[in-house]
Amino acid sequence: MLHAVRRAVEAGELSVAVPTRAVVAPPGPGGCGDYATGIALQLARPAGQPPRRVAEVLRPHLLGVEGITDVVLTGPGFINIRLDGAASAVGVVGEVLRRGERYGYAEGPDGRVVRLHCPHDLRAVVVAEATARLLRSQGALVRVSAEGFEPAWASVLGAGVDAVGVAPAGPPAELSLDVRPVPVPASASGELLALGRDAGRWALLHPAAHDLPRTGEEHLVQRESNPLFRVRYAHARARAAARNAADLGFTAAPGPLGAGAEQDLLAALADHPRVLAALADHPRVLAAAADHRAPDRLARHLVTVADAALPFLPTVLPRGGEKPSAAHRARLALAEAVGAVLAGGLALLGIDAPDHL
Repeated sequence: MLHAVRRAVEAGELSVAVPTRAVVAPPGPGGCGDYATGIALQLARPAGQPPRRVAEVLRPHLLGVEGITDVVLTGPGFINIRLDGAASAVGVVGEVLRRGERYGYAEGPDGRVVRLHCPHDLRAVVVAEATARLLRSQGALVRVSAEGFEPAWASVLGAGVDAVGVAPAGPPAELSLDVRPVPVPASASGELLALGRDAGRWALLHPAAHDLPRTGEEHLVQRESNPLFRVRYAHARARAAARNAADLGFTAAPGPLGAGAEQDLLAALADHPRVLAALADHPRVLAAAADHRAPDRLARHLVTVADAALPFLPTVLPRGGEKPSAAHRARLALAEAVGAVLAGGLALLGIDAPDHL
């Protein structure tokens, strides 16, 4: 989307500063296609043109992009984009494998300076720290302070802040935000710390800020009823698929494709739309979680990725006397992309992603 704006500016069709970000999301009511954006409404005032006209200028620059099959304008100037399913699948997987665990990160600093301040409260500190990681992943410079801090929060949960005390006064350009989720009752703090780093952090970060976190041992059980277990298990299965494929002598690299093999590769990816949709949504989720100071959005998204991937992962490797084919390499690439997204997301939450579980 930003490339389309840049090309329109370079062609003299728009006179605006190219923004650092473009919000693209599934279409809302009245929209169509796979994704929609209101960037034309954002650019209308600085361009001195109606939003619909800005959208009309951008439309041909999008239609020329590989993998986009149609661009429809709706309402006052919303741009709706329809993708070629197979080509977009290859594009998503390729982008994840190219960026690895940094898939969904901003390309560089965006100039934002943010200060997060929280009370002397365990959950607030952990949420603020995870929020800082998310904001940094989206290009912001972040500093975290707390009114008080306990040594056990660092030694047990790996939590940390940049400063302790009253909220420091920052420069005018700094955005100052308070982080105040529903706290853990004092009577439950011991139970929470007994969960250890990974389960303890998940117990604090998975619920929305307005919900009271649960601190029981359900976060430790190694069963499908535990969302954290499903996320880490899906990651371990994805890593195991790559190890086992190497033992069988093949990788996710495309390699030489014979007649019809390219179509087999595209079909193998397109056969798993839930997995692909979850991976494609990851950058949007990271940006929204950072903007709304809501690491719970990322935690729930990781559960969505894991739940979509777990039925697919057993199909990655050849069975019986099968020989590795383009379709197997495509499924392996998808599995490796799942592993990268889950590992990267857990890292932003400060939670370990083991290769063996």
